[in-house]
Amino acid sequence: MHNPLDWLDDELRRLESAGLLRTLGVRSGPQRGTELQWNGKSLANFGSNDYLGIASSLGEKQLQAVMHRVGWGAGASPLVTGRGEYHARLEAELAAFEGTEAALLFPTGFAANAGTVAALVGPGDVVFSDALNHASLIDGCRLSGAKVVVYRHCDASHLQELISSVAPARRKLIVTDSLFSMDGDLAPLVDLATIAAEQRAMLLVDEAHATGVFGAQGRGLCEQLGVEEAVHVRVGTLSKALGSMGGFVVGERRLIDWLTNRARTYFFSTAAPEVIAAAGLAALQIVRDEPQRRRELLSRANELREQLRAQGWTMPDRGSQIIPLRIGDAERTMQYAAWLREQGFFVPGIRPPSVPEGASLLRLSLSWQHDDEVLSRLVNVVGEGRKLFG
Repeated sequence: MHNPLDWLDDELRRLESAGLLRTLGVRSGPQRGTELQWNGKSLANFGSNDYLGIASSLGEKQLQAVMHRVGWGAGASPLVTGRGEYHARLEAELAAFEGTEAALLFPTGFAANAGTVAALVGPGDVVFSDALNHASLIDGCRLSGAKVVVYRHCDASHLQELISSVAPARRKLIVTDSLFSMDGDLAPLVDLATIAAEQRAMLLVDEAHATGVFGAQGRGLCEQLGVEEAVHVRVGTLSKALGSMGGFVVGERRLIDWLTNRARTYFFSTAAPEVIAAAGLAALQIVRDEPQRRRELLSRANELREQLRAQGWTMPDRGSQIIPLRIGDAERTMQYAAWLREQGFFVPGIRPPSVPEGASLLRLSLSWQHDDEVLSRLVNVVGEGRKLFG
């Protein structure tokens, strides 16, 4: 009997033959930079986005007390009965931390980006998107129904050319990551802010991988580059350097009021458990109290990039705690990643559709928990692997 899903067999075989078939592994225990139990093997972990080592260090008793008080599930959308006192407290703390009038929590960072873009523009509008933006921004652009114009990665001149030549539109929106999650490079935010002001366009910056890591106060690259006032919409996440879960948007009160009423990924989703918001509050306090974590993290990342550059790897001119080792071929990249696991290092292979065809890479994600000894061993092993696979 014909099964309408039979086409999946051919498609899965096609993915496998192209080296693009993904399979699920199992992690046991907490995820730390120092160690990862993966499929029963202990590995040095360079695949986590727990950049400040917060995910496994939040106070268990404190969070248990919150759960005892408010329970686990939120039970409803935030606009029905799902928004609790810890959600409200975290939104107030995020607004204070970011220096904005208000903040809004989303269940995930993906929901924050996709819902916000689609709430800001629609048919008759135009949105300008960096070619290597995160999938959540890309999907938000598609969902919006606005005309989407893609500019070359981190190329402000190309954006200027495109935005100057586009037909008049009701609204214009520029969207970009601040720190790009696959290549670890930084957006030209100063130039983008200038273009947005000249063109009377809204500017949305996703600080997901920069929040907690960059800036004097840890607010991200908008803070570090002095463009916060010129960025109309700032998106962040609790699930990376802050070690918890969820996304957020900060900005003017009227922006947050609009998203509360028009961001479908916000009001059509059950709110995250309040204990997650409590974890976010605790993480923010660590970011405030322990700035040495981000300083030491970025210092080690700079040193590691120089050591890898000396081996012949191409490094971003303006780098971060995310360090790409560019291979190109997807199958060879995954073979290299498997070999590194045999040597005791978990370094994920990144391949299409996460990156363009022919641009597969190994992604090193540094954590504050990585020490000089494990980084030295990593450099040596990567150097050996380069002779085999690079």
